Amino acid sequence: MSETLFGAPAGLFARLDRTEVRVPDVRAALARLTPADLDPELRLDVFEGTGAGPMLVLEEAGRRTRVLLAELATQLTRSRVASTPEGITAGVVAWLARRPVPDEVAAATGIALLDWSDPRQTVLGWRVAVTRSALVVPWRPSRTASLPLVHQVRSAALGRAAAVDATLRMAGPVGLCTATGAPGLDTTVLVRPEALLQEMADRGLRLRDAHVVVTPGRPVACAEGPVARRLAAEATEACATLPWRAVADLGWV
Repeated sequence: MSETLFGAPAGLFARLDRTEVRVPDVRAALARLTPADLDPELRLDVFEGTGAGPMLVLEEAGRRTRVLLAELATQLTRSRVASTPEGITAGVVAWLARRPVPDEVAAATGIALLDWSDPRQTVLGWRVAVTRSALVVPWRPSRTASLPLVHQVRSAALGRAAAVDATLRMAGPVGLCTATGAPGLDTTVLVRPEALLQEMADRGLRLRDAHVVVTPGRPVACAEGPVARRLAAEATEACATLPWRAVADLGWV
């Protein structure tokens, strides 16, 4: 959930050939959007005369998000989207896909998974997220969300995480667990880590000092402590290694 707002970074030549996206470009891209580009419950309006220029207002399930078209144009420029009509439209669609998640949507479809709780990516915590196509978008409670509502959303998200189907692949002394539903949900398996250990034991690998190697959004590895630490040392992405019993003590992001 730490990817760029507008998809994969552009290549070298695209970065060298940087072209500014302007407010009329964004307005034209919004006009080109089709029903297939938008969720049925999402409403978009552009308001003029706000003092700072035209403003895009999103409304969905009681949550309203506002952004100046000039600000959105700047974000698109900085993300180096292609300055063609198709490229700008694709950038707007990508921005919309990562819009804030309404509390009501999180309560209805949110799933608990592990994510980094600090910018340095050193501390893990549980987070509620929703899936939009191939994306996993985090939920951040609105200002009006009460503490009981937050608890209810998190509790329901844990229940959905426990129901996510996953596949365990054995590779020597390592078990690798991957969610079989939407991509990016692999860490949901750690809502019930004892079930993962039991499946590994049923397949012939009993761990005395079980550790998990967690990379948010990636398959979860489980192995003896020394093996897990070696896997983490060789990883090319930020990851954390912790005893499986410590998973139950992780807090919420």
